[in-house]
Amino acid sequence: MKTLASRDNPDYRLLMNALAGKRAPGERGHDEPRIALEGIHLCEAWLDKVGQPEMAFFDKDRISHPEVAAILTRLDSNRVRLCPPALMRAASQVVQGQGLIFLGRAPRPEQPARLEENCLWLDRVQDPGNMGTLLRTAAAAGIRQIYASSGCVAAWSPKVLRSAQGAHFSLDIHEGQNLHTLRQRLDMPLLVTALDNAQPLYEAGLPPHAAWVFGNEGRGVAPDLVAAADLRISIPQSLAVESLNVAVAAGICLFEQRRRYL
Repeated sequence: MKTLASRDNPDYRLLMNALAGKRAPGERGHDEPRIALEGIHLCEAWLDKVGQPEMAFFDKDRISHPEVAAILTRLDSNRVRLCPPALMRAASQVVQGQGLIFLGRAPRPEQPARLEENCLWLDRVQDPGNMGTLLRTAAAAGIRQIYASSGCVAAWSPKVLRSAQGAHFSLDIHEGQNLHTLRQRLDMPLLVTALDNAQPLYEAGLPPHAAWVFGNEGRGVAPDLVAAADLRISIPQSLAVESLNVAVAAGICLFEQRRRYL
């Protein structure tokens, strides 16, 4: 257990780089980036699903809080860094931080050779709130495999982590994917929401297993992925708005499929 006193401490600088989405000096592009998880709920989930973090930063004035103290007892002492309140406030990305941040490496799950179970493909989703909600919705719908294209917001960034509320730990998240290449490994239909030449969701013959594609907030799914889809789906809605939020659309579609095959 170490006590940090300065912003210039190398461990603290690693934490601040991770919070800013930056790599540490000397790290290469193929190295898994460090990620920061803030708050009791996310840190408990990390310990339960992943194990020990690389380092755990605590506000030294708040380690007597029962939930914080319980996490502290589960950690190897050589991973613990005690910080003055001012340093933790400077690192915190929420208004009322809980005085606890884990630092670790983003998990990299092994990809299956063939895609045979329900999965979610995300094509250039850029808003962290949307990404987190999509991950949480997929987990709630019983989907485990997530494939995010290049151009998506980083799935393990702090804002996405907060939005997903722990859903990351129920998912295998594969980032930086070429979805067109991935199509060659697909052993089930590819489904996409579209406005043109699409079947209404509640009338369409949804398969029990599929890869669902949802796209960029402004431009939607890339035209070549739409063209490659086995089934195009439209969601019946009022003409009061042009389209639905991508995370809302995904929730409607995924739970309609789940309803049919429960």
